[in-house]
Amino acid sequence: MSTTRAARVYLRVSTDEQDLERQEAMVVSSRTAGYYVAAVYREKASGARPDRPELLRMIADLQMGEVVIAEKIDRISRLPLAEAERLVTAIRDKGARLAVPGIVDLTDLAEDNGGVTRIVLEAVQDMLLRVALQTARDDYELRRERQREGIAIAKREGRYTGRKPDLAHHRRIVSLREAGMSIAKTAALAGCSIAQVKRVTALHRATKQSDACPTIP
Repeated sequence: MSTTRAARVYLRVSTDEQDLERQEAMVVSSRTAGYYVAAVYREKASGARPDRPELLRMIADLQMGEVVIAEKIDRISRLPLAEAERLVTAIRDKGARLAVPGIVDLTDLAEDNGGVTRIVLEAVQDMLLRVALQTARDDYELRRERQREGIAIAKREGRYTGRKPDLAHHRRIVSLREAGMSIAKTAALAGCSIAQVKRVTALHRATKQSDACPTIP
């Protein structure tokens, strides 16, 4: 009697301006490969953040024998290698496995390999995963460096108008505060300073008060 293979699909983009439509194909391909999709987790947050709510919820939901499916490894992580490996370990500690095209695909997971063949396959996949995690982080650092260089050039030429506020980050801070988190706990979970938590909270309250005031003709 065959056992149903369950998968949880994780979809992520970095900003609210991006959409997840292209990645939705992973849900269809997972079912086509014979997996029961237990849940789909959709997130709009930087892969360099370890505190992504949907990612943490997915890990908490994982059951023994399930598979985590993502379009690319950088959807799962752009964290420094040590942190990325801890994330992968958290998935494996739940008795689950990670499936990413080009590193560990669904065919490999479905194959009933054993003995030396299985040991070699898993060793190669672990090596590829480690390289891919480091590459994802290197790409993130390169983008950040190019961004810094672009800002420096714009400043020299008088074209720099300042950094746009990270609205998604601000909403995360507000959500944590409204959920009853202290300022210090919010700063720790959101990965920012206590001063920023205070600024964002004060701005949010001022905006709410302004919206609540009737306009005098």
